[in-house]
Order: sequence, then C-alpha cells, then structure tokens
Amino acid sequence: MPSVMIRVKDNGNLLFYIAKKDQEDEIASVERDTEDEWGGEVALTDGSKWYIDPISPPPRFPTTLRFKKA
Repeated sequence: MPSVMIRVKDNGNLLFYIAKKDQEDEIASVERDTEDEWGGEVALTDGSKWYIDPISPPPRFPTTLRFKKA
C-alpha cells in the first residue's frame, strides 16, 4: 500500500502523486465525496483505480494517505 500525496491544483482538481513510482495524475472521480465522508474507489484520468477506506470527516488537502490498487 503506497503512500500517496494528494493536493489541490490551481484549477481546483485533485492531484494524485506516488513518489516512489514517480506517478502523477489527476483524480477523475471519487466514489464518496461529501461533506461527511471522502474515499472509496478513486479513478485517475489515466484509467487506473485505487481504493482507500472512506474517511470521516474528509481530509484537508494537501495530505498523504495510504491507498491500495483497486
């Protein structure tokens, strides 16, 4: 389960970055993205999917979280 840095880009989209793999891509969708909860299946614009157990309350970005490949 890699540590993933998530930050907000200037255009408001979330950026998903894995330093050890030097992988960087925008988040296309998040399964649960509400005021109360954030997480579940996360799809990137490159088509890959990752998973994190939903977090309540949602995290503030930038943050580093542990994801697993979906």
